[in-house]
Amino acid sequence: MRILLVGDIVGKKGRQVIRELIPQIKQDYKIDFCIANGENAAGGFGLTQKTADEIFKAGVDVITGGNHIWNKKEIFQIIENENIIRPLNYPPGVPGRGYNIYNVQENLLAIINLAGRVFVDELDCPFRTVLPEIIKIREKTLNIVIDMHAETTSEKVAMGWYLDGKVSAVIGTHTHVQTADERILPQGTAYITDIGMTGPRDSVIGVKTEIILKKFLTQIPLRFDVAKGVGQLCGVLLEIDTSTGKAKSISRIQKILGDYEE
Repeated sequence: MRILLVGDIVGKKGRQVIRELIPQIKQDYKIDFCIANGENAAGGFGLTQKTADEIFKAGVDVITGGNHIWNKKEIFQIIENENIIRPLNYPPGVPGRGYNIYNVQENLLAIINLAGRVFVDELDCPFRTVLPEIIKIREKTLNIVIDMHAETTSEKVAMGWYLDGKVSAVIGTHTHVQTADERILPQGTAYITDIGMTGPRDSVIGVKTEIILKKFLTQIPLRFDVAKGVGQLCGVLLEIDTSTGKAKSISRIQKILGDYEE
């Protein structure tokens, strides 16, 4: 099973990038399933019906979330969509689902979304929350991919080792900067700390550079506007042996989309 995982889609530019690049990538790499983190898709913060529809139309099968998934009130209209997943480790009673199982080319694939706790929201422990669910899921399928949406490298690396041999892949999102540590761990789980950002390349993790520079220089609260200009798509290509649930390969992907008039 070949899976394309797309890094955090940021704003209008990110949506334009996936619209123009994902169909060709899926064709070139014979992709069976596409997952994208969409928590920053609507104006840089949150997800709406309109932006979700754009993402699905571009060829994404499942949208995962993170700490910004609730930033637009419209999310409550779509959070129960079976193809939209929010972090599993929110407290009981929170709308939406933390994982789902999909039929992909006659094979079952489970997608789980987790959120880290270091320097972000104080949620339930992702380590203690996820393991009982994995045990239940493995009764149905061994093909399990985790979107670990977290701030710190250490928390994501720890989750990779914690779940090595229990899931097919632990894929990091949230920091918007693609890391060069993709590998397959000893028990067959693919891992990368962060798959990067899909959005404006010439920016500070998606936001206009001049705004962030002013923020650092003055410490004055400022509105963060999504940058324009050249676009980029960052992500990984993952291949799973569906008979064992182990990863066969993981490789980074970066594509650039030239400038256009807004």
